[in-house]
Amino acid sequence: MMDLIANLGLGFSVALSPNNMLFCLIGALVGTLIGVLPGIGPVATIAMLLPITFGLPPVVALIMLAGIYYGAMYGGSTTAILVNIPGESASVVTTLDGFEMAKQGRAGPALSIAAIGSFFAGCVATVVVAALAKPLTDVALLFGPAEYFSLMVLGLMFAVVLAKGSVIKAITMILLGLLLSMVGSDLETGAARMTFNVPELADGIGFVVVAMGVFGFAEIIRNLEQTQHRSIVQSKITGLMPTRKDLKDSAGAIVRGTALGSLLGILPGGGAVIAAFAAYTLEKKISKHPKRFGHGAIEGVAAPESADNAASQTSFIPLLTLGIPPNAVMALMVGAMTIHGIIPGPQVMIKQPELFWGMIASMWLGNLMLIFINLPLVGIWVWLLRVPYRHLYPMILIFCCIGVYSINNAPADVIMTAAFGLFGYWLVKHDFEPAPMLLGFVLGPLMEENLRRAMLIARGDVSVFFTRPISGALLAVALLLLLLSCLPMIRKRREEVFVEP
Repeated sequence: MMDLIANLGLGFSVALSPNNMLFCLIGALVGTLIGVLPGIGPVATIAMLLPITFGLPPVVALIMLAGIYYGAMYGGSTTAILVNIPGESASVVTTLDGFEMAKQGRAGPALSIAAIGSFFAGCVATVVVAALAKPLTDVALLFGPAEYFSLMVLGLMFAVVLAKGSVIKAITMILLGLLLSMVGSDLETGAARMTFNVPELADGIGFVVVAMGVFGFAEIIRNLEQTQHRSIVQSKITGLMPTRKDLKDSAGAIVRGTALGSLLGILPGGGAVIAAFAAYTLEKKISKHPKRFGHGAIEGVAAPESADNAASQTSFIPLLTLGIPPNAVMALMVGAMTIHGIIPGPQVMIKQPELFWGMIASMWLGNLMLIFINLPLVGIWVWLLRVPYRHLYPMILIFCCIGVYSINNAPADVIMTAAFGLFGYWLVKHDFEPAPMLLGFVLGPLMEENLRRAMLIARGDVSVFFTRPISGALLAVALLLLLLSCLPMIRKRREEVFVEP
């Protein structure tokens, strides 16, 4: 306990520096803006903003990117409640009861309960991250190359099980990501592979190129074909403070949503979307009056908002302790860490404790900032919702192109990003989820490196992956998950998760 308090003291000393607080505020503000404006989302935004973090110190860059992520979770509730359009995918469930409350003239209590639930969940999740960090890091230090390889296989299997759509398509996306990660030079010999004599591919395909293309450009193209009518609540938003009855009705939902979200956020392949759906479904099942849901039940706002914010923060646990990204946003964070020369995993806590604990402490500060960003500025967010998307996307595209070009000053990178943008749009139109591909692309080099190390140590004996207890157990769980996901009953359940409850 004393070690934990000392570490948190170190973290707050880092997070409370004026520079770090400024960028934490910028991240939270940008994240809220992204959450409020429908059609962009945290994955696309972080992919777009990766290039501007090159000139920042690693701690500052990661604090800002983390702020964007959980800020978007907060902001998404505003547009879900006021416009009936989820600002990001995890806020889909909030629209069911949030917009109904707004139509009944109760937009204020809905927004405040969403903010209170998000703040409580964020604070609890930050404590969970801090408490589990040390034990998990100690366990991770027992891992060798074989165990790391098996753990990454398990992480990819979780991504398959928890991904939306067909199991075959999810596996195909992971394999494609692994294949793309191998383009360039061999890790040991330096020989060119899969470059097709194209000089621009000699160093491989850049992480920012793939991420910004598949998520940033593709998202813009997809939004251009939609002609959504935004039915913004016209009545003035008054009475932000919830009543005593509102607090009493939502208290249990906030606690249950926080607990469920904290657990699901840790699982590889999980995250905020699944947590929000699961929390809403749980509240509906245990409610004495389930027919209220979908007609303005305040629990239907409190539970998913608490769950998605808790999950967004506990998803940092596998990233910071094991170096395994559990979802697409965390894969982008791995890319950001790699860009700054940081190898994600247990060594981060030992070698760079100020980065590790500073980032955890900044989460609490960020959650506190978001309370003051969201509620007092509701009028500004409503005004921004009236900006037509046709005025936004040209600016977004220009900034994207400048960002990609600035990395290597290479026009070829911009062309490749555009190509990945078209490819990402094709994937979405044909029900392929791009997130597993990004996970495969990020984990590919790490998997290959650990596979080679394990085989060298074992002198080419493949059985090393099955005879070592931890490695064998991880592979057995991965195989079991794959078999279960292929069963018709499980597959049907999987698909139902992503259907509106």
